[in-house]
Amino acid sequence: MTRLKRLSARQILRILHGFGFSVESVRGSHAKLKRKAEGGPPQILTVPLHRELAPGTIQAIYRQALRFVPEADLRAHFYGKD
Repeated sequence: MTRLKRLSARQILRILHGFGFSVESVRGSHAKLKRKAEGGPPQILTVPLHRELAPGTIQAIYRQALRFVPEADLRAHFYGKD
């Protein structure tokens, strides 16, 4: 079974940028990422801007992103060897 990778906010932002998300705003220590979907409402994710993110936080971001990105594309970025 593969393990959840330990990722920083910078790494997660880079991953999500690859899927078309861009930082719309930063308020305090959280970034709001947005992606416009064709014919649908904008897709919004929130990522805390910390050097180290807790595994539960990384898992929550992964689950949020699954609403917009297919699991087959996203899983390799969040799971695997550390």
